Amino acid sequence: MGASHISIPSEQQSRRWPRRGLLTVLGVTPAAALTGCSGSSAGASGGTPKAAATAQAAAKKPTVSVTPADGTKKAGFTRPVEVTVTDGTLASVKVTGNDGSPLTGSLNEAKTRWTSTRNPYSGTKYTVTATPEGAAAQTTTFTTRSPGETFVGYFTPEAGSTSGVGMPVSINFTHAVKNRAAVQKAVTVTAEPAVEVVGHWFGDTRLDFRPETYWAPGTKITLSLRLKDIEGSDGIYGVQNKDVTFHIGRAQISTVDLATKEMVVKRDGETIATYPVSGGDARHTTWSGIMVISERFKQTRMESSTVGLGDEYDIPDVPHAQRLTTSGTFVHGNYWASTSVFGHQNTSHGCVGLHDAKGANDSAVAGYKLYASSMLGDVVIVKNSGEKTVDPANGLNGWNLSWADWKAGSAL
Repeated sequence: MGASHISIPSEQQSRRWPRRGLLTVLGVTPAAALTGCSGSSAGASGGTPKAAATAQAAAKKPTVSVTPADGTKKAGFTRPVEVTVTDGTLASVKVTGNDGSPLTGSLNEAKTRWTSTRNPYSGTKYTVTATPEGAAAQTTTFTTRSPGETFVGYFTPEAGSTSGVGMPVSINFTHAVKNRAAVQKAVTVTAEPAVEVVGHWFGDTRLDFRPETYWAPGTKITLSLRLKDIEGSDGIYGVQNKDVTFHIGRAQISTVDLATKEMVVKRDGETIATYPVSGGDARHTTWSGIMVISERFKQTRMESSTVGLGDEYDIPDVPHAQRLTTSGTFVHGNYWASTSVFGHQNTSHGCVGLHDAKGANDSAVAGYKLYASSMLGDVVIVKNSGEKTVDPANGLNGWNLSWADWKAGSAL
C-alpha cells in the first residue's frame, strides 16, 4: 500500500484561497499592532496616565520648612515666623512661647504658607508644630536673641488711681526716642465714655495724651503699652507689654486772679470756696495759664537755690504744697507771712500762697481746706499775673495748647 495521499496545493491554487480566509489569518498581527498604537497599552499594564500621576504624587511626602530654622539659638525677633510646605498643604500650625503664650498667624489661600500676625518676642524659646494634610505633625524649636539695650516708659498717673479732670496721661522714656511713630503706634489711650485721645511729643523722651477738653467726670482711662521689642532708637528696644487703668473723679477747677488776689474754687460747676491769696511780686511774677496739680505734700522743704534764686529762702516745713510746674511753682500754705498779706499783696517768689498754720494741722485755715479738697489732676488757672503763659511742657500743662497745635505734635 502506498502512503495516504496528501494534497499539496499548487502555487496557483494558493492564489485562489478565499479573500475572507486570508483576512482572517492576516488579521491576528494587525490587531496587536493597532492595540499598541491606540495608546491603551497603559491600561493593559494596570492604569491610566492620571492614575499614575496620582500614585506618583502620593508617593511624595510633604516637606515642612520653618523660618527661623530648627535649633536656631539667637534668632532675630524683628520679622514674623513663617512656615511653608512643599508637596502638600498645611492643615494646622501652632507656635507657642516658653511662657505658654501663643503666636497666632494665618494661612495663605493655597494653604502652603503660614505667617505669624506679629513678630516673636525677644529672649523667648518657641515650639512650632506644623501638621500637613494627611501626614504626621512636624515639630521644630528656635530661641530668639535678647535685645542689647532697652528702654521703658514711666507713666503718670499711677495705675488704679483716681485723678482730677485735668490729668493727662504722661509717659517719660528712659532713652531718647528716634522712631517716634513706631513708639507712639505701640501706645494707645482709650476712654470710657469714648472720646478722641491724641498723643503729643514734648521732646524725644516724653509723650503725653489728652482729649480736646478736660476729661468727663467718672471717665475710665486705659493705657495700653505694646512696647516690647519696638525699636525706639537704633538698637534700643522697648520691654513693656501691659495694660493699666486710671479713673477720673469729680471736676474741680480753681481760678486765681492775681489782680484781685482771690482764688475761686468750683466743683462740678458750683462754687465751693473763695480764698484770699498772694502771688508773685513784681520781680518774681507767677506763671499765667492753665496748670495741673502734679504732686502733693502735706509738708515739704523749699529752698531758693533749687530754683535759681540763690539763698533768698530756705523753709523746711512749707505746709500743704501742691506742685503746678516742674520749674518750682506751687500753690501752698504760708504761715510766715502776716494774714493781712493774703487778698491784698503779691509778695511771693512766684508761688500762689494761702494763709496756713505751722505744722499743717489746723483745719480752720485756707491752706488746709484747699489741700483737703484737692487731688492730683485738679486744674488751677492763673490770670492777671503780669507773666506770660506757662510753657506747656513745664509740668502737666499741655492744656495751654490749642487742639490743632496739640494734634500737630503727634507722630501719627
